Formats: sequence, structure tokens, C-alpha cells
Amino acid sequence: MNSIKVILLFAVSAHGDLFAQEPGLRPEYRSPYRVEFTTPVRELVGDLERTERGDSRRSAEVPPSEWFSRVVRERFGAWGPPARHYLGHHSLVEWPVEQRRERVIATALRFVGYGYQHHHIPDWVPPAGWPWKTTCAGANGPGVDCSNFTGFVYNQGFGLRLNTDVVHQSQLRYAEGPGRERTPLHRIELPASFERRIETLRTGDLLFIRNRSGEISHVVLWVGPIGRSPDETPLVLDSHGEDTRDSNGKLIPCGIHLRPFRENSWYNQSASHALRVFRDR
Repeated sequence: MNSIKVILLFAVSAHGDLFAQEPGLRPEYRSPYRVEFTTPVRELVGDLERTERGDSRRSAEVPPSEWFSRVVRERFGAWGPPARHYLGHHSLVEWPVEQRRERVIATALRFVGYGYQHHHIPDWVPPAGWPWKTTCAGANGPGVDCSNFTGFVYNQGFGLRLNTDVVHQSQLRYAEGPGRERTPLHRIELPASFERRIETLRTGDLLFIRNRSGEISHVVLWVGPIGRSPDETPLVLDSHGEDTRDSNGKLIPCGIHLRPFRENSWYNQSASHALRVFRDR
């Protein structure tokens, strides 16, 4: 398999592995985690590199010339323009379920290194003086929060639109799309044991986490068996704060990164349930 380059955010090995790296703001951090796909990366997300589907300038409902308009500022404030509803990808219905699940993660990995921001689309960078909901990112810039991240990934990758409020997203029974159709979402109840949870979850599942008050407050993408960790810890992919240490003991920066799903972690201890888009056959 030939090496390919994915929008400067990953080093891609000769085997098609994606290694999470920082795109510039935090060059001192290098993730020990990676993803090894069973399908060549260019087959999974090559269309996002070759076609307008992956063009960040076409990621919103409004054209770039209106992203910083008075209308957008008054209507959407700090969140900025909402994501467009992407068309369904007709060829994906013929893909095996595991290949579609891998596309979820491959699509999401294109945004590793983006900040945690309360934005609707990852590449929206408002000008100085624009309203900003303070986050761990330290300043306004490109990025999304947890549920806008998961929503954007399924939207861009498959034309499936999810509610991007994390509580509402956790309660969904259907995704809007592809096209005028609705795609059923399947609620997965989690076993009590850590080992059984790992066995139950599937790559690309939306895993919801509760806060100290018992309310849904976070969502992650389950990476599953394609994740690679030095200590064999399962991995998730999410947009989150700078409060998790990697296998080397280093703090993982604020924003979109691969993170460990440890038995004693908040992710596991406060996990609520999962939603699955692509069912086992």
C-alpha cells in the first residue's frame, strides 16, 4: 500500500496507519496512539480529498462570503454558521459494515489537533471581536465541541444528520438522511464489566458519558479493534479538555485527539449507553 498524506494532520505509514499529530499550535506533543485500518485510507476517505465533499469552504449552510456577516452573527452568535446537510454517498450502501465503520474513524481523524470550540463546523475561524464561548482552547479558532464533532463526522462521511445538542443526540432514534430518508439508530446498553463493554462496543459507535450530576454531558467515538496503543488500552476519539494523560504520562492537549479508555477513567466509570448507526449483520 502506498503512503498518502491526509491534510497535513497525520503521518500515514506504508500500511495505511493514521498517527495522530498536532498541526502546529502544540508541536511538542506527539501522540503514542494510532489507528490501523483494514482498508487502504485512500479507499475509505479519498473522496474527501478529491471532491467538494471535503472542501471546508462548502461545509456550512451559507457560503463563505456570509460566514462573518451580521445576519450570521445575530442569528448564531458564537456558534457560527450551521453545517450543511451533505448528500448521501450512494456507493457506501454496498460497503461491508466494517468498512463503513472504519470510514467513520477515518473521517474523524482528519480533524485531529483542532481545538475544543463551541462551533458548528470545524473550519470556521471567526475574526477578532466575534462573540466567543470561552473554552480550554485558550482563544477562538478552528474546532468544534464533542457533539458537533460527532454530528459533523456522520454528516460529512455519510449524509446522516444528527442533532448536535449532546443530550438530544443521546436520545435520537433516527438520523436524518441520507437524502429524505431516515436512518434508524440502535441504542446499546452497556454491560457492567469493563471487559464486556469492550466486547460489546463497535468501531464508530457513539458512546455517551454522564457528568457528576448524572446528566449526559459528553460523547465520544469508539475506535475499537483498529486502535493501537502501547499498553493495549482501548481508544476513543473525541473533542475534550486537557485533563487526560496518554500512555507516556503526558497530558493530551485540549481539542480533538485519540484518548485512552481506561477501566478507572471517567469515560468508563460514567458511561451511559451507546448509539450504533451500522448494525452487525
